[in-house]
Amino acid sequence: MAANMYRVGDYVYFENSSSNPYLIRRIEELNKTANGNVEAKVVCLFRRRDISGNLNTLADSNARDFEEESKQPAISEQQKHQLKHRELFLSRQFESLPATHIRGKCNVTLLNETDVLTGYLEREDCFFYSLVFDPVQKTLLADQGEIRVGSKYQAEIPDKLAEGESDNRVQEKLETKVWDPDNQLKDSQIDQFLVVARAVGTFARALDCSSSIRQPSLHMSAAAASRDITLFHAMDTLQKNGYDLAKAMSTLVPQGGPVLCRDEMEEWSASEAMLFEEALEKYGKDFNDIRQDFLPWKSLASVVQFYYMWKTTDRYIQQKRLKAAEADSKLKQVYIPTYTKPNPNQIMAPGNKPGINGAAGFQKGLCCESCHTAQSPQWYAWGPPNMQCRLCASCWVYWKKYGGLKTPTQLEGATRTGSDAAPRGHMTRQEVQGMSPFTSSAGRAKLLAKNRQTFILQTTKLTRIARRVCQDILQSRRAARRPYASINANAVKAECMIRLPKASKSAVKNRPIPRPSLVNIVKELAVQAPLKLKAPRGAPTPINRNQASQPRSAPALLGKRPFDSGSSVAGHPFSTNGRPFMSGMRTTSQSVIKRQRVSQGDAPNPVVFVATKDTRALRKHLTQAEMRRAARKPNIPVRVKIPPPPRPLPVPILPSSTSEPIVLED
Repeated sequence: MAANMYRVGDYVYFENSSSNPYLIRRIEELNKTANGNVEAKVVCLFRRRDISGNLNTLADSNARDFEEESKQPAISEQQKHQLKHRELFLSRQFESLPATHIRGKCNVTLLNETDVLTGYLEREDCFFYSLVFDPVQKTLLADQGEIRVGSKYQAEIPDKLAEGESDNRVQEKLETKVWDPDNQLKDSQIDQFLVVARAVGTFARALDCSSSIRQPSLHMSAAAASRDITLFHAMDTLQKNGYDLAKAMSTLVPQGGPVLCRDEMEEWSASEAMLFEEALEKYGKDFNDIRQDFLPWKSLASVVQFYYMWKTTDRYIQQKRLKAAEADSKLKQVYIPTYTKPNPNQIMAPGNKPGINGAAGFQKGLCCESCHTAQSPQWYAWGPPNMQCRLCASCWVYWKKYGGLKTPTQLEGATRTGSDAAPRGHMTRQEVQGMSPFTSSAGRAKLLAKNRQTFILQTTKLTRIARRVCQDILQSRRAARRPYASINANAVKAECMIRLPKASKSAVKNRPIPRPSLVNIVKELAVQAPLKLKAPRGAPTPINRNQASQPRSAPALLGKRPFDSGSSVAGHPFSTNGRPFMSGMRTTSQSVIKRQRVSQGDAPNPVVFVATKDTRALRKHLTQAEMRRAARKPNIPVRVKIPPPPRPLPVPILPSSTSEPIVLED
């Protein structure tokens, strides 16, 4: 009964998914909804698998520093691996969860220098935290509520003086004397001087304009003048003047007017006090965060001093009564029965046949991914469905509680680069693809380094053989049309190993391809290589309009060998689209006509064709059908028939002009 009773302040397990580990939360409130259900307002605690890789590196550095400072005993690699599962990160994030999702209690403590880390492994359901995680800023900070226990926090007590030995220390450097109880004044005289100091303080507030606005009535001014700051000033004045009442009176009322002493309660405005109450409701007594987020123009000493003065006001007493009334109306505890429904990840329930819950096809030879045992009263499916991994009963409970496996394995996702996709499953898509049995180890490192937009699956020889031998099982064309459907790679691999000894061992006949010698290729390249002509100084060469939006490629692309060396017109070599190579012309293996959006990482270097005067002149001699045919088949050389130039017209011979005048007769 007591184990199933959950109260405010308990650390509990919450289940939000049947396959993911439990969430660890601290109950702050228990509220009853309108339909009769109970909701728990909880504080979120995060595991290492929930934060990014950079923050995990920071947490590892903090753990190493802790081990060096606290002088922890040496532990094995497996213990270090399991200690990461016991480490949590506190946060100030709140959320509301249904109380029916509670699956048990746990114990979370602040890590102290006196603690031994191996003690957490010996205790069940025991966790620790030392850093605070901010889910919004994605930062890890040290917890400000650290308990200062240890050798470096102990006071250094000097040796006791022997009897008759004098103290040679300078007392003025060690402490400051603020009051002498053996003074010549009587208690009645001191009380009279304190009354005069209050009256002077009330008169000073009446003369001050800002004080008259904040304390418009005489009673408020008198109450403010009766605070401790006025009494401290009066007693300090007596100490400085040697307890001479006449000198002390003249110090209270100097030549310019009465002295006004105000504390933090008077210095703060009403809006600043409201901000402080709001911050206190959110952060509690964490004065560093209150100052940083709400009151950055105030000093830390001012915030602390205002807090202790604010606790003496009626405002604090009213809020305390309201909170007590709200706490009485809320639930103090709730009873949640033990969850007994079967988990949908069970492979074989006791008393049932194998293949329950869609787990048909699991091989009998598979063992636990964590402890590698082959015998267990209950098995659970774990990881991607196509990998057919499973855990035994004890390792499944460990996975649900601690969010990891007992021994470090590749499938656990230790190389996770981020935690954004962690709530959606155990592993990211890259990790699932990288753990495929048909993927080589060399390709996994490249695969994990790729982004989410593009990834490459490097196949092995066995994979390529399996595609040919097991075509009836694999159905590669169907799999290519449906890439989202999973393929049972283990079954294909097993079938391939069975069929390989029965396959035909006759050698495959390769068709010989005649290849020219290296000398002929070099001679051909030397003949076809264009000359680099100097660009004429004059009007700039017109550029294709697609060139403005694409960066130019490297100069090494100039003068590339054309696709077909036979395409030429009048002795000028042509490129793949029938244009002659000229100065500044570029070639490409990608069509410029078809624009296709590709990712920034996969896009090739953009190349631009620049048309010249000769190219544009040759286009005019091609018909529209020939232009379309050349565009569809750029590898076929284009034959351009250049018409002969037109014959010049005969110019009539005019008589030579004379200097005689021309006479027009009527």
